[in-house]
Amino acid sequence: MYIDNEHFDKWMERLSKKLSEIGQDLKSLINTDNVLDPNDKLLDNQDLAFLLKVSFHALQRYRASGKLPYFTISHKTYYRAADIRAFVQENADCKTYERFKKENQLDTQTDAKQSG
Repeated sequence: MYIDNEHFDKWMERLSKKLSEIGQDLKSLINTDNVLDPNDKLLDNQDLAFLLKVSFHALQRYRASGKLPYFTISHKTYYRAADIRAFVQENADCKTYERFKKENQLDTQTDAKQSG
């Protein structure tokens, strides 16, 4: 296949433009080191359903009602551990929350955050 100089120059120009766009996207990703707290963990739907012993449908209801903060990356749902702790504190009775804290060792994590 033969490409004349005019077509080659146009093709190279488009390629260069696309590479510049990709470079800008990469720069913006590199400079996002403070998006999440370094001590904060992320859990996906499966992790959280297992942790709270609820169904995926229950998590969907909590998200839809606005009770449980979440975000998505590439169509996958994630939850911040701090948001989960707050959700459990607000929505569980005292005995359930104490059991949850004990089972998941939240005392040390919460105390470390408050003292730090």
